[in-house]
Amino acid sequence: MRFTKLIIIILVLFAHKYAKAQDDPSKDLLQLSGVVVSGDSLTPVPFTSVMIKGSNRGTMCDYFGFFSLVVRKSDTIVFKSIGYNGADVIIEDSLSDSRYSMIQMLQRDTLLLPATDVYPWPSKEQFRQSFLTLNTTQDDYDRAFANLTNEKVRMAVQGVPISAQSNSALAIQREYTRLYQQGQMPSGSLLNPVAWAQFVNAWKKGKFKDK
Repeated sequence: MRFTKLIIIILVLFAHKYAKAQDDPSKDLLQLSGVVVSGDSLTPVPFTSVMIKGSNRGTMCDYFGFFSLVVRKSDTIVFKSIGYNGADVIIEDSLSDSRYSMIQMLQRDTLLLPATDVYPWPSKEQFRQSFLTLNTTQDDYDRAFANLTNEKVRMAVQGVPISAQSNSALAIQREYTRLYQQGQMPSGSLLNPVAWAQFVNAWKKGKFKDK
């Protein structure tokens, strides 16, 4: 009698363990890893969304298109990326291994825009009239330059003193000419612009008037 009860208890324990193993949801889980590439060039598609359909679980590919996600058998994996057509992949329920690797290709989503016709002006005269009457904005420099007459600009340029660099170059040129002409007749300055400028300034100042 006791032996029969012991056998019944052992059978019940084995049946409970077998039923628990059959109902264990972890046996359907597997590690899904892979890479998402473009279908035309096989280049990685970075930051692709990898989601399990019907749930809020998923992941995103890295810069090189790689991803890794824990899924169940018979789950539908949805791949989406901007500029590409989406793709759905069903995980087979006949897989025996707990790890599965895949390469998913996405095709580019070609967007066709309607044609646009660009028409010119009806005539050259109308285009010329519209171009001449075009009101363009002026900056501060343009407005200031427009307010100055040619005479004021000329007087302003003449009133600017010679720079230190130009003054140094003129002194060096004079010293070079003096050393070059030493011991001989000095050459004429008919083609020297500096000499002509000095002559004109002296003439304006009245230095050649009879005293």
